[in-house]
Amino acid sequence: MKDAFLRLPQIIGNAKANPPIPALIPIGKTAWYAGIDSGIFPKGIKLSPRICVWRESEIQNLIQNFDDSNWMNNVLNFNKSKFNKSKV
Repeated sequence: MKDAFLRLPQIIGNAKANPPIPALIPIGKTAWYAGIDSGIFPKGIKLSPRICVWRESEIQNLIQNFDDSNWMNNVLNFNKSKFNKSKV
């Protein structure tokens, strides 16, 4: 069975696209890449210097591995911890 590839807008969504692309994981681009750096989200596959994709199966496994009741809390807590650090 072949695995499909997803580009970033297909994962985090794009409300400005026509038609809008709904988010599988409702976070922003900066939080997504910070999650990759911290090991929460899978690393992408570089197809070229400007194109990165993710295996659909890895994204679906990521979504399924989080408990439904804790999924949004995990994402929100990650966003708060990453971006609310005071600058020294």
